[in-house]
Amino acid sequence: MRTADVLRFARDAAGGYPLRTGLSVLAMAIGVAAVVVLTALGDGARRYVVDQFSALGSNLVIVLPGRSATGGFNPANALTTTPRDLTVDDAFALTRLPSVRRVAPLAAGNSEINANGRLREVVVAGTAAPYLDIRSFRMAQGRFLPEADWNRGAPVAVIGSKIQEEIFGGRPAVGELIRLGDRRLRVVGVLKSVGQGLGMNTDEVVFVPVSLAQSMFNTNTLFRVLIEARSRDDIEVVKREVLALLKARHGNEEDVTVITQDAVLATFDKLLRALTAAVAGIAAISLAVAGILVMNVMLVAVTQRTAEIGLLKALGARGATIRDAFMAEAAMLSLFGAFTGYGLGLFGAFMLRQMYPVFPAYPPDWAVLAALGTALSTGLLFGIMPARRAARLDPVQALMKH
Repeated sequence: MRTADVLRFARDAAGGYPLRTGLSVLAMAIGVAAVVVLTALGDGARRYVVDQFSALGSNLVIVLPGRSATGGFNPANALTTTPRDLTVDDAFALTRLPSVRRVAPLAAGNSEINANGRLREVVVAGTAAPYLDIRSFRMAQGRFLPEADWNRGAPVAVIGSKIQEEIFGGRPAVGELIRLGDRRLRVVGVLKSVGQGLGMNTDEVVFVPVSLAQSMFNTNTLFRVLIEARSRDDIEVVKREVLALLKARHGNEEDVTVITQDAVLATFDKLLRALTAAVAGIAAISLAVAGILVMNVMLVAVTQRTAEIGLLKALGARGATIRDAFMAEAAMLSLFGAFTGYGLGLFGAFMLRQMYPVFPAYPPDWAVLAALGTALSTGLLFGIMPARRAARLDPVQALMKH
C-alpha cells in the first residue's frame, strides 16, 4: 500500500465510528486546552508581577528597617522589626552617596479625610519631592510636595485622582482646604491616575511631607526608603554603600535590609516560572489519560475490524503496512484533538483577558509546543500496542471470524 492509501484507510476507519472518534478527540482536546489555559494563567501572573515591579521606577533600591536573617529578598521582610529606627536623617544622609541620584523617605498610615462635607478613609503616605520622579508619576493639577527641609513639613497635601473625584467632584482641588485626621492642610496638587499596583491603589492615597506624617502617626521610624541609582550598573554599588553608611550611623550594627528591584524581580520570576511549569505538569496528566483512551479505542477497532485486517493480509498486505495504518489513525486522532484543544485553550485565555484586562494571560510558546508534542507522542505511544496486535493477526483466523 502506498502512503496515500494508508492515510485514506486510517481516515475512513476513524470516520466510520464518529462517536468513538469524537470521544477520543474530546479527551485529547481537553488535555491540551488545560495545559494552554493553566500555563497562560501562570505566565500571566509572572508578567503581571514583573510589570508591577517595573512600574515602581527604574534602577530602584529599597531600604527596609530590620535585618533579614537569610539575606536577599524575602516576602517576610515586610514585617521585620529593628531595635533602632530608620530615620529621616538616615535617609537624607544617603543623598550624599556618589552613586545615588535621588532618595525619597516613606512613612505610611491610615487616616480620615474630611472636606467639602464628605468623609472617607484614606492611606496617608509621608514622603518628599523626589518621590514623584523616582516613581515616574505625573501631575494632573498643581504640583507635588515642595522641596523643603524633610524635618519641617509644610501643611500641604497632594491627593490621588479618585479622592479628588469623590471629594471635590468636577471642581479643581488645588487650593482647597482638607482635614486629615486632626490636621488642616491645603491641597497643592492632584496626581494623574495610576491605578492599582502591588496591592495599593495610588489613586486613593494622600501624600504629605514625611515629617508631618510622622507627627500624625506619632512615630520616628520610616516605613521604607526608596533610592534611585544613577545607572543600572550602579545598583550593586549603591547597595554596598547604603549598607556601609547605615551600619556606621547605627553603631556598627547592620540592622537594615537593602533589596534591589532586580533581586525582587528575579525572585518572583523564578518562583512563578516554577509554578507555571508545575501547573503545566499537572495539566499534562490529562494527556496521559487521553492517550490511554486512544489505546482503548484502537484496541476496540482491532477487534471490530479483524476480518478486514485478515482480508488485507490475504491480499498481500504486509504486517508493517497494517501497523502503519493503525499508527496513522492514532496520529490523526491525536493531532486533531491537539489542535482542537489548542483552539479551545486560546479561547479560554482570551476570555480570561476579557474578564481581567490587567492580567496578560497569554500561553508561553514553550507550553503550547510541549502540549502539542506531548499530545502527538502520547497518542502514538499508546497506539503502538493495538497496531502491533493488528499486524500480528493470522489472516486465516481473522477471515474465519468474519
